[in-house]
Amino acid sequence: MSPELLTLGMFGSLLVAIVLGVSLAFALGGIAVVFAVLLFGTQGLFSIAASTFGNMWSILLAAIPLFIFIGVALGRSRIAEDLYNAFHLWSGRTNGGLLIGTSSFAAVLSAMTGNCSASTITTGLVGIPAMRKRGYDKALVLGTIGASGTLGILIPPSITLIVISMMTGLSVGRLFMGGLIAGLAVLAAFIAFIAILTALRPDLAPASPRRAPLSDRLWALRSVLLPLLIVIAVLASIFMGIATPTEAAAVGVAAVLISVWLRGDMTLRFMREVSFETASVTGMVVWIIFGAGAFVAVYASAGGVTFMQELLRGMPFGPWTMIIFMQLVTLVLGMFLDPIGIILLVLPIFYPIVVELGFDPLWFCIIFQLNLCIGYITPPFGYNLFYLKSLDPTTPITTIYRSVLPFLGIMLATGALLLAFPAILVELTAIMN
Repeated sequence: MSPELLTLGMFGSLLVAIVLGVSLAFALGGIAVVFAVLLFGTQGLFSIAASTFGNMWSILLAAIPLFIFIGVALGRSRIAEDLYNAFHLWSGRTNGGLLIGTSSFAAVLSAMTGNCSASTITTGLVGIPAMRKRGYDKALVLGTIGASGTLGILIPPSITLIVISMMTGLSVGRLFMGGLIAGLAVLAAFIAFIAILTALRPDLAPASPRRAPLSDRLWALRSVLLPLLIVIAVLASIFMGIATPTEAAAVGVAAVLISVWLRGDMTLRFMREVSFETASVTGMVVWIIFGAGAFVAVYASAGGVTFMQELLRGMPFGPWTMIIFMQLVTLVLGMFLDPIGIILLVLPIFYPIVVELGFDPLWFCIIFQLNLCIGYITPPFGYNLFYLKSLDPTTPITTIYRSVLPFLGIMLATGALLLAFPAILVELTAIMN
């Protein structure tokens, strides 16, 4: 089978399966099995088995359920609610103060959970009622929550950054540092936008009539100090090379359980629900990794990856145009596919070319990751758009689309800035060398 026909057949079949609503993991795995048998007979199935077992034995994969457990446990305890209350009290008598606090809360929650669904849903559950009560503009509230929730896969500990490390061999610590820098840049841009907009339009997010007493604000900090210290300790141990991501995650799980126990939330029901959700989310992530790994293994064995790389090399593009083209492809794929699936499908094609062109691979991967975040709020199938719909069922989906557009523009502008000035990421992450 020619590489052209192979590419059309495999990716065309994947598109049809997605449109029909087939789970991404099973669509990828099923197509891999069919084409392996068609191309190589039953012996072709060995490449799928080899790919699956290779992924299974990756030590980095062991960190994924541990970080997911940390996020689920923190989200299901009252720690998240206490954290939001602290941001609420400290927002003060400022127009849009609670929106700024909500965006910051989502960023901190991202560092606790490592995924977008937990960040977005938890932020929405505790934030929407509070801001609705204070007369905040609905579209601005939904846009802030939806966009800030995307930071869950950018700010470490990010599951997708771990997968990128598995695919490229880049240091998890340096990827985490790059993700933290990019995430804080996006957060700062969000806060600046909210502050300027609400200063010009106070009616969109009116200030609180009174400031909370200092004693209440200090007391609110007491309840969130321990979980914040846990997150800082886990990330610092990875950044400083004291522990591997898996080791740091294991210590983090123990520390979170102690924190939840001290908070009084530790019950048999709590542990059962947290364990079940952790297993469910981990299963979904791992099956996508296995399915995408099988898909790429068959595609590569038949010469598809080499064909795509040569096709890209043959395009009449300069080096910078090639990098921009790759990032645009990532943005488009983010409208339709799961981030982990995108990483496993296109990074094996893009990454060698980036290295050949002489660009810093970590810089490319962080911007690549930021574009995956943007995919969460990009119509028509951005995940966070549907999370917002589930949080506020009476709001039309078109209103939700419009609510995220300003923040979508901010994220694109931040990505363009990091793309245009590589030194921002390269120099700041160099401390991990």
